[in-house]
Amino acid sequence: QVQLVESGGGLVQPGGSLRLSCAASGSVFAINTMAWYRQGAGKQRELVARISSGGSTNYADSVKGRFTISRDNAKNTMYLQMNSLKVEDTAVYSCYAWDRSRNYWGQGTQVTVSS
Repeated sequence: QVQLVESGGGLVQPGGSLRLSCAASGSVFAINTMAWYRQGAGKQRELVARISSGGSTNYADSVKGRFTISRDNAKNTMYLQMNSLKVEDTAVYSCYAWDRSRNYWGQGTQVTVSS
């Protein structure tokens, strides 16, 4: 079992920055892929960025060049650095982990980009 807890969401103006954190606990040694997803009001959940255990990354086209995903295996924590935020980035951001057999989700953290 893996537990995921996100932090770092909040209200920011367009053009601003936020860093989200996802702390993992439990059977963290089994985690392979981790990712950030988001779901805006009235929208489908979408993949924002993904990082493998080896550090390979993938990004949604809408965030390339603005967001950076990383993970600190020593701290069992994944991060999402979000720069140049846009109003359309407003969503609930959720942490995801996969241990080759099960999917795990955090509770989500709200990010609101507004002037």
